[in-house]
Amino acid sequence: MIRIYDPQTARSTLLKRLPPDETRLPAAMLDRLASLFGERIGPEEAVRRILADVRARGDAALREWSARLDGVPAGAPLRVPPEALDSALAALDPALRSALEAAAERVRQFHRRQPLTSWFTNDLGGWLGQLVRPHRRVGLYVPGGTAPLPSSVLMSAIPAQVAGVREIVVVTPPERGSGRVAPVTLAACALCGVNEVYALGGAQAIAALAYGSETLPAVDKIFGPGNLFVTLAKRQVFGVVGIDGLAGPTETVVIADDSANPAWVAADLLAQAEHDVLASAILLTPSRELAEAVQAEVGRQMESLPRAEILAQSLTGQSGIVVTRDLEEAVELSNGYAPEHLCLAVRDPWALTEKVANAGGVFLGEHSCEALGDYLAGPSHVMPTGGSARFASPLNVWDFVHLVSLAALDPATTAQIAPLAAVIARAEGLEGHARAADWRAESQRVK
Repeated sequence: MIRIYDPQTARSTLLKRLPPDETRLPAAMLDRLASLFGERIGPEEAVRRILADVRARGDAALREWSARLDGVPAGAPLRVPPEALDSALAALDPALRSALEAAAERVRQFHRRQPLTSWFTNDLGGWLGQLVRPHRRVGLYVPGGTAPLPSSVLMSAIPAQVAGVREIVVVTPPERGSGRVAPVTLAACALCGVNEVYALGGAQAIAALAYGSETLPAVDKIFGPGNLFVTLAKRQVFGVVGIDGLAGPTETVVIADDSANPAWVAADLLAQAEHDVLASAILLTPSRELAEAVQAEVGRQMESLPRAEILAQSLTGQSGIVVTRDLEEAVELSNGYAPEHLCLAVRDPWALTEKVANAGGVFLGEHSCEALGDYLAGPSHVMPTGGSARFASPLNVWDFVHLVSLAALDPATTAQIAPLAAVIARAEGLEGHARAADWRAESQRVK
């Protein structure tokens, strides 16, 4: 049963953030790490060892860790043959293919509207500006541990394509014991025109993307959410490659007033809770009556949902209902929590949106449910988690480009600012800098 909290208790428990390396791990997971490594170690150290091994031994280490962690048979290819992608797309159920094509088009149209242009000005003497350049090669981690996620292919690959990235690599965990990637994920790759796909998951996949191997050339930046080990691996390889952020388990906050439909609110909470045992689904409402009605609805609806075990753990672990003083306090709590998804099931969602400071995505009104955002609304569903919405943004085309500053000063401007540069350089004790500027100033005085 999902619990009802008061605001004070919620602040110190339900809404309290912890960094990823302080996540409490089940004893079974720690026992498995001990059996894998022959000693009691934590996930951070386990990831460090896997990364170092793949960096040193390449494909051999990738195959070994895939066999030990995912049960991949010996000799299974790391790269999925391109013809397997085409076959998966051809065999896709027509209704599902139509839905994925519609989703792809909406995601593409949304991201094409994002401004992405170089600019120049001659207002400061000569020409100054910024060149927008797409990354050459990126890696997309597509989760697949508890369920295949073809939508994540669309939500990551399409913004990269709109940005102009030429080489897009997908890594995704194979089905345990078979070494095969879920056909629906392969079909989504083919639909997007991505033909470089590897049956790799976990920290070893991140290592391959960062360091490269005989089969998989390294990338420039890694994108995509994953489990704790993927997140820790991304943090450890940052600097060797770029990363989009450190994604944690999915999370949703619903702010609702007494006008909200309890059955719809409960459905929205359950939709997020079914993702993962560590998922968070939180309702903030000033209405005690609504809170109790939603609590009852969650219990009723759970009975007919297939992922009951996952739901039970996520609802009793990181999920809950908070009865607030008013909507103002609900928004205050949400801004402090900085959720990945924020749903506003209130009479006037636009008015409340003005007060929202921190959220990955805001879903206005009961018809704009977050589940539609996962698939077809348009924005990428890859959004900041773990409170990082305080400083991070949803995945977008700017994540797939970098800026190159341009300076082409005219002689008159050089003559004007070079002496100033020399003064600053000498204040910093950098005489070589100062003399380089002096030479330019002197050349203009001679003329």
